Amino acid sequence: MSGKVQWKEGEYTVTRTCQWTAPGCHDGCQVLYYTKGNKLVKVEGDPESKYNFGRLCMRCLSLPELVNEPNRVKWPMKRAGERGENKWTRITWDEAFDMIEDKVRTIWKDYGPESIVTAIGTGRNTWSIVPKLTYDGFKSPNFSMGFLPGDSCYLPRAAAMGTMIGDFFIIDASQLDERRYDNPEWKLPEVVMIWGNNPLISNGDGFLGHWIVDMMKRGTKLIVVDPYLTWLASKADVWLQLRPGSDAALGLAMLNVMISEGLYDKEFVDKWTYGFDKLAARAAEYDLQKVENITWVPKEKIAAAARLFANAKPASIQWGLAVDTQVAGVSVANSICAMVAITGNLDVPGGQHIIRPAFGVSKLAHVSSDWGWAEMPEEMRQKRLGVQEYPLFKYGLAATARGDSVLETIETGRPYPIQMYWMESTNTFACCGGEAKRVYAALKKVPFNVVVDPVLTPSAVAFADLVLPAAMNVERDSLRNWWTPLRSISKVTQYEECKTDEEIALALGKRLNPEKWPWENVEAMINHALEPAGITFKELESKVQIWPEVHYKKYEKGLLREDGEPGFNTDTGMVNLYQDIFVEWGLDPLPYHEEPPYGPISTPELMKEYPLILTTGRRPWEFFHSEHRQSGTLREFHPDPLLTINPETAAKLGIKDGDWVWIENKNGRVKQVATLDPGIDPRVVHGEHAWWFPEKEAAEPTLYGVFESNINVLTTQCTTGPTGYGAPLKNTICKVYKA
Repeated sequence: MSGKVQWKEGEYTVTRTCQWTAPGCHDGCQVLYYTKGNKLVKVEGDPESKYNFGRLCMRCLSLPELVNEPNRVKWPMKRAGERGENKWTRITWDEAFDMIEDKVRTIWKDYGPESIVTAIGTGRNTWSIVPKLTYDGFKSPNFSMGFLPGDSCYLPRAAAMGTMIGDFFIIDASQLDERRYDNPEWKLPEVVMIWGNNPLISNGDGFLGHWIVDMMKRGTKLIVVDPYLTWLASKADVWLQLRPGSDAALGLAMLNVMISEGLYDKEFVDKWTYGFDKLAARAAEYDLQKVENITWVPKEKIAAAARLFANAKPASIQWGLAVDTQVAGVSVANSICAMVAITGNLDVPGGQHIIRPAFGVSKLAHVSSDWGWAEMPEEMRQKRLGVQEYPLFKYGLAATARGDSVLETIETGRPYPIQMYWMESTNTFACCGGEAKRVYAALKKVPFNVVVDPVLTPSAVAFADLVLPAAMNVERDSLRNWWTPLRSISKVTQYEECKTDEEIALALGKRLNPEKWPWENVEAMINHALEPAGITFKELESKVQIWPEVHYKKYEKGLLREDGEPGFNTDTGMVNLYQDIFVEWGLDPLPYHEEPPYGPISTPELMKEYPLILTTGRRPWEFFHSEHRQSGTLREFHPDPLLTINPETAAKLGIKDGDWVWIENKNGRVKQVATLDPGIDPRVVHGEHAWWFPEKEAAEPTLYGVFESNINVLTTQCTTGPTGYGAPLKNTICKVYKA
C-alpha cells in the first residue's frame, strides 16, 4: 500500500520496515511483515523499495519459521550442571543482571577491567552496541571478533583503505540516490571486476548482488577473480581462476600491465597520488610469466583483464572476504585500492564511491566499533590485547582487540588473566574461531562466560555460565546505516522474555557506569544516535528509509578533510600508493606477494601427504555462517555439509557424487559430502564452514555434532602476516578419502 508504513489486510497487520539481523545477513532489505496478533506469519519484499526493489533471499522468506522456532532461548538461564551438560535453571532478568554486575565488580577489584573480553559475530548492530558496553559498561579495552584469525572479516581491507585513502569505498551501483538508475549524474560502469566474492549469495558490505545483474542487462561487462566457476564467472568476459592465496601477485601483475602500457589516468596520478614511481617499480617485479607460475592464471588472461579494466570509463570493483582470508590480506587490498586509484575510478559516478555513514550517523549503526573508545583512559587503551605487537592495532585503525592475541592470553595468562568472556551472537569455535578444538579448550579455562543469542548453540552449551535470550529483528526497534540509506527497524512482535542487544547493554550500562548511559530507554538512545541526521526515531520510522545527498569527487571540494581543504583524509592529503607510515611501523610500504604458509611452494614435502589445496567458506544460498541450521525448510534444500571436488580428482580417489568423505590435514579431520563440479581446479577442493547439527544431542561430548564436519578443525589460529591482519582460512592443504 503506497506511502503507508502499517495497514490491515484482512486478519493481518502489515508493517513496512527493514530486516536486518538476527537471523542474519549483512544488508537491510525493505520488507513487509504480515503479523496476526503477536505472531509473524509471512514476509514479503516491499515492491516500493528503491534499495532491494521487492526482492528477497530465501533466508528472509524463511523468517516466520525461524522467529517462531519453539527451541529458541525464551528467558535468562543459569547453568545448573557442569559446563557442557546442557542443564539450566530459569532465572529472572534482574537475577541475571545482578549476577553479571557482581562478577564484573569483583573482577574490577581483583584483576582490573582489562580481564574482561567481549566478542561478537557478524552482520548485526552488535558491531556498535557491544563496543559501547565494553568500553563504557565493563570499562575494558578488549572488544573482539570471536577468535577470528587475523580478524579476517573486512579489517584487512579497512586497514588498507584507511591508510591509503583515509576512507572506505564501495562500488557505485546507483544505490547512493533514491532515483537509482534514473539519476542523471550516475554512470553505468562499463566493467565491474568481482574479486573474491559471490555477491548474488553473500550480499556483503552494503551491497546487493542482484544490482550487478541489473547492470549486466544494461551492458556492464564482468571480470571475475575466483578459484571457482560461479554463475557470474560463467558470464564474465574474463574469468581469472587463480590459486587460492595468490591474489596479491595477480594484483601486482595487473598493475604492471596498466603502468607499463600507460593505461592509467595520468592527470589523477600526478595530482592526487603519492609514491606512484615506487609502486611502478614494485609492480615491474611481477612480470606476467612469473605471476602465471604463482597464480596458475594464463598470462594472456591477466593482461586481457588489466587492459579491459583500465580502458573502461568508469569501472569498479566488488570485493569480498577472500581478500582478507590470507596472510597478505592487507597487501592484496593495497594492490586493489591502487588499481582503482591509478585508473581514475575513485569517487566518480559508476566507480568506487568514497562512503561514510548516511547523514553522519554512526552510533548504533554497525560502522562504529569505537563507540566509547575516545573517552577511555590512555593507560587502559594501552592494555588492549594485540596493540604492543601490531602497530595497525596500536594506532587505532580498528578499535578491536586482536582475536589471536585474546586466545594466546587465555592460554598463557599473559600479560594478564582473562576472567570473563562475553559472547554476543557469536558461535566461536563452530564458526569464526579457527583451530576449533584449540578455541574450545581455551574457553573452558575462562572462569565466567556469558552468551547472548536467540538459540542455544554449541558455544552456549559448551561454555556458558549464563545465557541471555536475544531478540530477533522483528522484535527490535533500531536503525540501519551501513552505508546508505538510513533505515529504521520496527518491532512488530515480542517473543517470550527476549531482550534486544540495545536493551541488554543499556540496562547493564546504567548499573555499572550510569554517567555514560544517560538515556531513559532505548528510543532515547537511538534518538541520540540520530542527532546528526536531525531526525527522531519515530520520524525515521514513518519514512522507513531516507537517502542523503550524493557528492562525487569529494576530494576536489574539501568534503573529506576536517580542515575543509581539497584532498584525501590521509597524512599526505593524497592517495598513498607508497605508505610512509608503514615504514615507521616496520612494514612493507608497498603491495607484495606472500606465499600461504602451507602449499606447493611453502611446504612441498608436506604436500606429498596432503596434496590438495583446501579453500573454505563459499557462501551457500540457505545459510548465513552458522545461522539457519535449525530451519527445516532451509535444511531440506541443503541437508548436509558439502565438499566441492573436481570429477577428475574424485575419479582418481574412487569418490562418487554424494559419498561421505574425510578431509584431513595435520590438525585433524572432518567429514563432508562430496559434490562433483568441473568448475573447480583439480588441484583444489572446497569445504563448507560453520556446520553444526541442531537436531543432534546438545550435551557433551556430542555438542550438536559440532566437531564432525566443522572445517575449522583444519584451519589455524595465530598464523598471520606481519600486519597482524589476515589469515590462511581459504588457502591451506589437505587430503581427501572416502569415509
